[in-house]
Amino acid sequence: MGLLFEEIDCQPSRLGDISLRRRRIPALGDRDIYEVKLGDEFLMSSLFVEAEKELSNLGLAALDGDQWKVVVGGLGLGYTAVEALHNDRVGELLVVEALDTVIHWHQQEKVPLGAELNRDERCRYVHGSFFDLAVSEAGFDPDHPGSQLDAILLDIDHSPRALLNDSNASFYTHDSLQKMASHLRTGGIFGLWSNEPPDKEFMGILRALFTDVEAQEIAFYNPFQNREAYNTVYLARKTAGSAH
Repeated sequence: MGLLFEEIDCQPSRLGDISLRRRRIPALGDRDIYEVKLGDEFLMSSLFVEAEKELSNLGLAALDGDQWKVVVGGLGLGYTAVEALHNDRVGELLVVEALDTVIHWHQQEKVPLGAELNRDERCRYVHGSFFDLAVSEAGFDPDHPGSQLDAILLDIDHSPRALLNDSNASFYTHDSLQKMASHLRTGGIFGLWSNEPPDKEFMGILRALFTDVEAQEIAFYNPFQNREAYNTVYLARKTAGSAH
């Protein structure tokens, strides 16, 4: 691509205009960088994906057995979902995304990882609100209502406090997380990506509902700031007697 910048698509959504862009930064080498913006806010860049990948790696590493049924909340540029599919013990992956435009980008392979998701028969897109499905009795799978999951991996908001939509705040509460946990099997894992340092208050809510609760800080290099930066991955396990 000769252009240093291209807007691939821009569509209206209930949250504002969402756009997919591709750019090259000569100082960072000869590669395309994909970005998703919601209005004027950056949602994701393919330049910073280490923690998104680790959300899958760490969450699935904590599971036993195989043929796992996994939900990824938030499609983004597909990095968390594709990393989950790299684990051959995943039997089924549901990617829940509220914005149909983002799903279409992947189905139409306007983003680099779309083809990999589309050709993997284990992967299925679910168009809907993760937050609504999480607290519903039917759960996340429209084809198999009430089915139990091995892992729920969430990457939508910037953190439990920095929200894309104010209405999401109700999810990060004891009652909503308890309802979400009802969709996990015993031993199942809830994982959450955050752009901020570990939140003690949120950790307290998780500890009241789950066991083996931890927050791991994931380091990555930020070339714009010429320093190491950090994201956080929260992990929590549902055990017999927890999340009740």
